[in-house]
Amino acid sequence: MPGDLLPYYLYTAGINCIDPFCILPYYIFVARRGAGRKTQPKGSQAIVIFWLVFIIAIIAIFMINAETISRNFNVFRDRMAAPQGTEDEILFFEEEEPQVTVVIEPTRPVTTTEPRPQEPDRTEVSPPVQVTPPTPEPQPPAPVQVRERVIYFTHVGADGQILQSRVTRRLPVSGTPMQDALNEMLLGPSAEEISRGILNLIPQNTRILAATVRGSTAYISFSEDFLFNTFGVEGYVAQLRQIVWTVTEFPNVNDVQLLIEGRRMDFLGEGIWIGSPISRQSF
Repeated sequence: MPGDLLPYYLYTAGINCIDPFCILPYYIFVARRGAGRKTQPKGSQAIVIFWLVFIIAIIAIFMINAETISRNFNVFRDRMAAPQGTEDEILFFEEEEPQVTVVIEPTRPVTTTEPRPQEPDRTEVSPPVQVTPPTPEPQPPAPVQVRERVIYFTHVGADGQILQSRVTRRLPVSGTPMQDALNEMLLGPSAEEISRGILNLIPQNTRILAATVRGSTAYISFSEDFLFNTFGVEGYVAQLRQIVWTVTEFPNVNDVQLLIEGRRMDFLGEGIWIGSPISRQSF
């Protein structure tokens, strides 16, 4: 039987085996049998080699796709054996694709809705964080310039005579040195000075309202308390001496004009003249 008709005879004989390993021995047997009978021409050898290469390629393809070929062959066999009308129910084994189910919803009537008013933003805004600048370190105070000033109080001698007592004070330097000296005098003597018999005969609560210098004359304005001295004439004289001696310590002042609440008065107390400037020589 010619080798080219082998698949046909196998199919007509009802042999379902198409395994290449069943066919290959037959071709080899036929080839060897033919070779034993007579010498094949060169063309026949080329044909045998072609078929051998072809069969090897087929075997390789079958080995690579053996599972797919076997599955399709089984499907083909089942379709052939199935009764007529049921072929369409048998499907080839292919990779299942995900089925997409489309659900068509009934059309709803379109309703026009008015836009809702936008609600105000209620997001809480945290207050800004206040950054406190670093507190600068306190600078040491600048040294205060001071200057010694001379003021006068009253001292009563052993014989009862009223005299002036000269003391010094260290006062800060300012633009009103004469008024500073008079205010220091109104504060009175210290405890140590009182222990030495030094007194202040200017009436209590007396205030300096103004102190200016015009030419060589100092104009000093006192409050009305300056008019009331409880020590009589000697007390008035002593308080005038305290004022005149303290103010004339400044080198540019020679005499003093006394004013009460800014007004010039002629007399102080019981006939003591103060209507004109008074100097140290007036006593």
